[in-house]
Formats: sequence, structure tokens, C-alpha cells
Amino acid sequence: MIFSRDRASGLATVKSGSPPVCLALVLHSFSDGGSEAALHEGGDLQFSPTSPRRLSSGKLRWAGQLNAGLNFLLSHSSSYLCSNLLMDSELQALVDSGKIAAKTGQQLQQLKPGTYCQHKSWGFGQVKAWNLLLNQVVVDFASKKHHTMQPQYAAESLQPLPEDHFLVRKTTGLDALKTQAANDIPGFFEQLLNGFGGKLSQDQIQKAVTPEVVAQADFKKWWDNAKKILRKDGRFALPTKKTEPISVREQALSYSDELIDAFQKARQLKDQVNRVSQIVKNAAIFGDKTDALQAVVTHAEESISRNRRLHPAQAMELLIERDDLLKEVPSLSAGQISLAQLLQEHETRLGQIVSQVAVARQRWVLAEFLIAFPQDWDQRLLHIFQDAGYRVVAEIAKIFVENKRAEDVRLYLVRSIRDHSASSDILYWLAKDRATTEFSELIEPDVLAAMLGALERDQFAEARRGSKLHDLLIDDKDLISDLIINASSSQARDLMRRLMLTPVFEELNKRSLMARMIKVHGELQHMVSGEPEEKEEALVVSWPSLEKRKAEYDDLISKKIPENTKEIGIARSYGDLRENFEYKAAKEMQTVLMRRKAELEQMLSRARGTAFENVETGQVSIGTSVVTRDTESGQLSTFHILGAWDSDPGKGIVSYQTAIGQALIGKTTGDSAELPGETAAKRVEIVEITAWQNSENEAVAVNE
Repeated sequence: MIFSRDRASGLATVKSGSPPVCLALVLHSFSDGGSEAALHEGGDLQFSPTSPRRLSSGKLRWAGQLNAGLNFLLSHSSSYLCSNLLMDSELQALVDSGKIAAKTGQQLQQLKPGTYCQHKSWGFGQVKAWNLLLNQVVVDFASKKHHTMQPQYAAESLQPLPEDHFLVRKTTGLDALKTQAANDIPGFFEQLLNGFGGKLSQDQIQKAVTPEVVAQADFKKWWDNAKKILRKDGRFALPTKKTEPISVREQALSYSDELIDAFQKARQLKDQVNRVSQIVKNAAIFGDKTDALQAVVTHAEESISRNRRLHPAQAMELLIERDDLLKEVPSLSAGQISLAQLLQEHETRLGQIVSQVAVARQRWVLAEFLIAFPQDWDQRLLHIFQDAGYRVVAEIAKIFVENKRAEDVRLYLVRSIRDHSASSDILYWLAKDRATTEFSELIEPDVLAAMLGALERDQFAEARRGSKLHDLLIDDKDLISDLIINASSSQARDLMRRLMLTPVFEELNKRSLMARMIKVHGELQHMVSGEPEEKEEALVVSWPSLEKRKAEYDDLISKKIPENTKEIGIARSYGDLRENFEYKAAKEMQTVLMRRKAELEQMLSRARGTAFENVETGQVSIGTSVVTRDTESGQLSTFHILGAWDSDPGKGIVSYQTAIGQALIGKTTGDSAELPGETAAKRVEIVEITAWQNSENEAVAVNE
């Protein structure tokens, strides 16, 4: 390629070059950007700085290529031509020597040191240096500092980024970008989207702006505010789904017009439901556009009528949204079709239809039962209750409670738990919401047995439904304790045996559940360890001490535990249980009371009352009075060996289970015994053994 220019005449001549490139080079050489050009038959292309873009009358060849050159020039800036067409001398040498292709040279020309670039795998980076003699291009990526690449590979895989690209601005002008993100949301997003092909999803936007431009903790607030501004601006299309991309429109459109347009274009019933829902949420922005909203109502009713038989669940959802729109804009008029009518039309398969309705709208459908079926709404809802999912179960229970019919649900639950017919979803709801529902008192040992039965049924059913209940039993550390804390020893053993035999838990999970049961009922330990259960001996107790234990147990059952249950209910009404000190304290007291209840039940089951009549006095035994003499000091002492719960040291009354009682039991007159003392043991001699006489009718203290 030969390029020359006469300084006197201003005439420029290019020989042996591609016409588009030659034309670009020459026109760029003129500061005024205008020239007269003539391409001669011999191949010389001449330009003179006269009138802009007026070809002389010379004989032309390659006219098409010349025109391509002009178009090329018009579509590129002068800075681009400088950087891409006036190739670096080292690159030009490599191209001329045939070591790299001309196209590769032009691509590398855009990747000079200092240029920012993007790689599809390694992300954003900056070209740091060339070493073309060693065949290297050095690039700094975030995860790969001073990464070397072959020139050919760099040219093919790196995309050069202009100075105003979003990623470049994050590196070179972060403060200005932060200011724009705070004060110029539309301009900020226009540049952001243009830098990434015109479209970005919410997750991609968050990844791009956090934490450098917007702090991670502030993103949600910033994004919610940005959406409002972008919708008002009208140039940006914001989809309803989080996963769909946000894009820039060719022409601005108000958000109200966008919502109406989106509804009119929606063909699927589900999409129409979502579009009307968006219109309802933004009803305030429509102002006086009642005609457009009336058209939405009419169109929605037509869709409901077409789909009420084949797609009743979605038709009901659209009808609910229509009714919500009528509430927001009372001036709109509606047809006669109602939700109650649709329920009546499909009364034979209401359970199936309700399960197909979106969770957010199920409550509206269930509440409409009272209008659609005023005579037997309760029976219909309870019929659905048995086979419904967790959320429908919860909503049905709320409807009964709100209508002062909680007792109906309570009786249903008691019966189904007792019969082991309650579904895993019902039991999951009862356990998961046990701290907030009206039915928390039903959390009893029988519920755990019903849970194991439901899980076993679900394990062998075609459609397994018990995974939520299965996971709740494992993950909720307090659930087992709450379920069995009221269990008697025999109930606890039965439940442990049932748990050990069930196939629904993996071995590690099963052992974890058994450990929680043992924590509440320590007597279950032998069932896991394999040790034979020690037979508990009967306890010999006096009648007065037995009566006191029974009185304590009765007070616990009839007064303290009910009062504690009431305190739990009151504390639960205070709100968030995680930060509710009163609730935690009441639950801790419940644990103490239930543990004492279990202890008393165990002791009373072993107790054998006696009046200590007809006692054998040939040796020390239960019900005898013993006179002893200290062998060192000669001091006499009297001990009355009585029942397991009898103790009054001031009167010499000791339990036969104490160390003193055990040291004296079996001794005869004249025998010696070693009794424990405050500082050291002392040796005594048995002086006299007589039957204990309660001549003073004194009360016998209970040994705690």
C-alpha cells in the first residue's frame, strides 16, 4: 500500500490498496473531512480537498468498492478508524510477514495495552502488555492476574470494551457511577443494559451493581425504588417474572398502557390472571382510564365463560382478580357470573379444583363455600380437609375458627388421630403450627403414633406425601419432646418400640429421634443399649407420706399444669415466639412440671402403704425403733426406721433407704454398726429394738 500527499496542491494518491481502506485512510487524513476523489484506470486513487464528497469526472473502476468505503467511513468514528486502520507497526510487520492474518491484526489493534475487555469464561479484564516477539498478550482478569494468551487466541476470544461501557466505568469512574445510580436511574439503566446486549434479568442486575455500586444490604430497597422510576419513565420493559429480562423499548410507553397492552396480548388463562393481578396492584395509576379498565373486565369475563368448564380452577382465579379490580375501581360494571356459581357448578369435585388454585387465592375460594353452600359448608370443607395439602388444611381450620366452629375441627382431629386416619398433611400442619393454632393442646403422645402410621402409609403409596412431616420430625429439635412430655412410662416404651421398628427413617435419623425420647424419658435407655430392664422394687411407705405424694400429684394435674397451659396460650398471643420471653419461660416450666409428673407417677406405681403393724423385733427392720450407744462416748441415740418417704431428723425418724437405715437394717441386740456422721463415721452398739409406736399421732414428714 502506497500513500502520498503533495503539500502544495493537497493532492493525495494511494496505490496498491483496497479501495475501502484507502478511501478511509485518505479521507481521515484531511482535517476538514471533505475531498474530491478520482479513481483512475491505472489503479491510482486521488483526492483533493475541494468540495465535500464530489467525485471528479475521471474514469472510474471499482465504483462499488468505493461506495462501500464511503459507507464504512460514515458508520465509524474517526477515533475508531485511527485505532483500527492505522495498524501498529509491530502488528503490521507480523501481518506483512504472514505470521498472523490481516483480520487477526485488525482485532489485536483493538486490544492495545490499557484496553478493557471481556472474556466469556474469565469475565472482565484489562490488557496489560504486548510481547509480540514472544507471541504473548498479557491480560489481568479478576481471577487471573498477569494471564498470558497467544495473540491469535486473544484476538478471537477477547471482546474490547469502549470507555463508556458499564464495567469499564466501574473500574475507572466508580464515584460517578454511584452518583448516577442514586440520582439518574433511567440514564444509569440505559447504559447498564446497553453494555450487556440490551437485556438483563434482576439477578444479573444485582450481580452487576453489587457490592461496588450499590451495597448488598441496600440492593432490595434501591431496586424497588428503581422499578418505580423505570415504570414511570416508560422506556423500559419490566416483566412480571423475576427471571425474565428487563429491556429498553424503542418507544416510551406509560406503565398503565403497558399493563393494558400486556393483558390484551395474553392468550393463556394463567397469563391473563397474572396481568389482571398487576393491574389491580397498580389501579391508582390509571386515573381516568376507566374505559380501558372496563374493557379489561369485559375481556376477563369472556375468558371466564369460555374456560369455566374445562379449566375451572384458573377461571376462579381470574374471577377473584376481576372482583378485586371492581373493589379498587367501583365505577366499573360487571356481569352476573360469580365465584359461588362456579363452585356450585363443580360441587362434585371441589377438593380437586381447590388444590389446583394458586396458594395465594385458595383462601378466597374456600371462604366462598359459606355463600355457595350455606346449609352444609362445614361438611364440605371437612370432606376436603382429609385429603388437602398443608396450606389448604391451615386455611380451612382458620375459616372454622373465624366462624366460631373450632370445636368441629377439634373433634375431627381427635377422632382421626385416635383412629390413625389423619393424613400426613394434617399432622404436619398440627405440629408445625402447634405454637400458633387453637389446637395446640392436641399435641399429645397419640399424635406421634399417628405420625408414624401416616408416614408408613405414604411410604408405600404411589404418590408420596409425607416428606414434609418426615423432615419436620427430624429438623424440629423440640417436636419429639413436646409430643411425649405428657406420656406415661408405658406409653413412652410403646412409642420407642414403634419408632425402633418403623422403616420410614434412615438409621442415623432414627437414632437421633430415639436420643430425643431418652432425654425426656431416661427409663427408655435400656431399650437402646440392649441391657435388660431392671425390675423396680416396691417402695414401703407410711400412709401419711403416701397421701402427701398423692395430694402433690393431684395438685399438679388439676391446678399447676392447666395453669401453665393457660400461660403458654397467653404468651403465644403476644406475637413472634422467637423473641417471646414469656412463651419460653412458660415452656420451660412445662418441662419441669411434666418431668415431676412422670416422677410421681413412677413412684406412686411402686408405693405400698403400711401402718407398720405386727413388726418383728428380733432384728432391726422397717417399723422398728432402735436404741444405740456410741462405743467411744457412751452416748445413747434412738432411730425410728420407717418408710421410703419418711424423714424427720429432729425426731430421729429416718427412711430405710438412707445410709443410716441401711447400716442398721438386719442387726440384732448386741451387734455393732458403723453409722455415717457429719465429719467421720462412728461405731455404735445396738442396745434395744422395739416396735415403733406413734403414740403422739405425729405427722410423718415427706423426704424430698
